Amino acid sequence: MLKLTLEAIELVDAIARHGSFAGASEQLHKVPSTISYAVGKLEEQLGFALFTRNGPRVALTPAGQEMLKEGRWLLVAAGHLESRMRQIATGFESELRLVHDSLIPTSAFNDDICAFEDLHCGTRLRIGCEALTGTWEALREGRADIVVAAGEGPAGGGYKAVAVGSLEFAFCVTATHPLAQLKRPLARNDLLEHTAVVVGDGARSLSDRTVGLLAGQRRITVPSMQAKIACQAAGLGHGFVPRACVRHELETGILVELVVQEPRADETFWLAWKPEHMGEALKWWRQRLARPLLPGILPH
Repeated sequence: MLKLTLEAIELVDAIARHGSFAGASEQLHKVPSTISYAVGKLEEQLGFALFTRNGPRVALTPAGQEMLKEGRWLLVAAGHLESRMRQIATGFESELRLVHDSLIPTSAFNDDICAFEDLHCGTRLRIGCEALTGTWEALREGRADIVVAAGEGPAGGGYKAVAVGSLEFAFCVTATHPLAQLKRPLARNDLLEHTAVVVGDGARSLSDRTVGLLAGQRRITVPSMQAKIACQAAGLGHGFVPRACVRHELETGILVELVVQEPRADETFWLAWKPEHMGEALKWWRQRLARPLLPGILPH
């Protein structure tokens, strides 16, 4: 009989990720003593140590590292198998992964999440957020089942996409920023003299996408649109931001909108998915999200 089970691999994986039995116990909802006993029993059955102990901290031995290198693939494969079996039996996937562009806050999906949970279909919902091309990449590489992405996706992705709306942008700075003192439409040279705040592209393998940045521009790169707005509200730089996302800042004077000679075009949002595995949860989300997600997003 095999001494390694999927449960044992999952246990070792949780400990390795958290670096302690106590950390793994929270994820697995077990007391640390139970975790410690299970690891000791497994090591006894295998005949070698999986972890080195240093007080409360633990680290994988070379044998443990090799076990996890292959074992994590087994966990992923088992998860996919479970999902396919469940989909065959009930029509609903075991998990649905939705990834949205960082231009849209996760809170915009709250009503959709509540409606989906009310189905009691048993599908686990996992929501992620990426910037720019990173959203398309998540779909192409199988890290997402359905995405709400900004800008047209790369060719050859094997996905279907429909436009669901567009978002207007405003060029904003604080009232005390030097650009706000010019009192005229801003030219390219005006912007080059000051630091821009930009959202970094989340793509790992696809080509980065850069929007609204001039060649040679001094920049601060941040991970999300929310971080960009916060930086500009703090007076750290300038840039285009979605008008719908800064209504409060504009109404209260935290930010002011300036006229520029080269405004940014509206950003189109796309709902995209791969059609080869259309479970009931994916069908539900595809139909549900075929609409604008934020006030200020113009429907197509």
